[in-house]
Amino acid sequence: MKKKPHMILFNPDQWRGDVMGHLGNPAAVTPHLDELVATEAVSFRSAFCQNPVCTPSRCSFMSGWYPHVRGHRTMYHMMRPEEPVLLKTLKDAGYFVWWGGKNDLIPPTSGFDAYCDIKYEPERKPRPMFGGAFQAAGGNWRGDPGSDKYYSFFAGELDTQGEDMYYDSDWAHILGAIDFIKNAPADQPLCIYLPILYPHPPYAVEKSWYDLIDKLLLPERIRPEYLSEDKPSILSGLRELYQMQSWSEERWAELRATYYGMCARVDHQFGLLMKALKDAGIYDDTAVFFFSDHGDFTGDYGLVEKNQNTFEDCLTRVPFIVKPPASEKVKPGVSDALVELIDMTATVHHYAGITPDYTLFGKSLAPLIEGETEEHRDAVFCEGGRLHGETHCNESAPANEAPSMLYWPRGQMQRSEGPEHTKATMIRTHRYKYVRRYYETDELYDLEQDPMETQNRIHDASLARVREELRERMLDFYQETCDVVPHVRDSREKH
Repeated sequence: MKKKPHMILFNPDQWRGDVMGHLGNPAAVTPHLDELVATEAVSFRSAFCQNPVCTPSRCSFMSGWYPHVRGHRTMYHMMRPEEPVLLKTLKDAGYFVWWGGKNDLIPPTSGFDAYCDIKYEPERKPRPMFGGAFQAAGGNWRGDPGSDKYYSFFAGELDTQGEDMYYDSDWAHILGAIDFIKNAPADQPLCIYLPILYPHPPYAVEKSWYDLIDKLLLPERIRPEYLSEDKPSILSGLRELYQMQSWSEERWAELRATYYGMCARVDHQFGLLMKALKDAGIYDDTAVFFFSDHGDFTGDYGLVEKNQNTFEDCLTRVPFIVKPPASEKVKPGVSDALVELIDMTATVHHYAGITPDYTLFGKSLAPLIEGETEEHRDAVFCEGGRLHGETHCNESAPANEAPSMLYWPRGQMQRSEGPEHTKATMIRTHRYKYVRRYYETDELYDLEQDPMETQNRIHDASLARVREELRERMLDFYQETCDVVPHVRDSREKH
């Protein structure tokens, strides 16, 4: 029987797909990822998530289902015990599963025993994430209520208090994973799942990482004045509530450089993990997956963070890098094929020799990784938002939450019974992006002519045929994926 490879699922949170050096971003400092792609791995330039916020995206890539299949499209509807989760599949297949980092996948009341052998808790108590930015709702880093920094998520420099690092939860889990690799059981294949928090805002990082970023090399920011008027209302609504219109390009550059510094920090941590695998002598026997759940505005469109139902590339395009075990063929480099995050589960199944006992919609990336083909999908999809009356789908706290909450503007948008929270679906091909919006104007972009997605051409007669073709393709998508029939059939006989 073929030996099962070890699996590393390295999952940073909210990393934009364009912040990597090997994809041509001159401001990105990602030497470990760049070297891996140059020599042993494939980086998918056109990889897209299936929902632009955390929990729905994670439920999707861990199951191989789109969010609509079982209603996993909110922050509060996680994977249920009877539903398929990749970690459980691997554990049931004989893997020793070590999980270190955030959840946003299963209800804590379900417990973790079915999904992993170890749900790691560091012995040394980590310092608050982002310098305590979430905890200090009224802290000085935010400025006064009503100021143009209050909802900016910009915390700035982390005080290391003389240590080499700011020892937060991410560092605790990275170091915990390295220790585990040194002392892992030798008689089982390993799965290490590292869903860390960086570069998720608040934007905060140690000075040493911030100083690596050359602000003069940052790509052009997509500014609000570039946009046509028929953009989704949630974008203008958030801009109004964030009150960041007065920010100069210099201030935006500081925020963006901090985010890039956060990515550089994660790249360094990834490099430490790869070194640990090599030191333990198991690197060649390991399949490595590096991917994020979704992206981040980081100043584009005059916004920060993310939202629930728009699908700009900065939110939906994600890093997705795969290094197969040395026993498998690989053609290293960058692939331009359209891929989806749900393809991750199918690819893990392929390398682990697992035949799933349920219907999933991801497709193995192995033929792309081997260089046997350059095509994978004709289109990718992403979904978000809610219908009127679906108040149980609201993301954040009740309507009476205090405006001091950092996520208050986004909560206001989602709780609105106007069009801002509307259910919406994206289909994206290499050249075009069409978004069906239930309560407001649809969107259509020619990405070849308008890569920044600034001009909505939904009413452009010259693109009428393209619009209808994409609508028809979206209908095909929903018909193909609208449900999953259990593979175990009910008996019709009495016993």
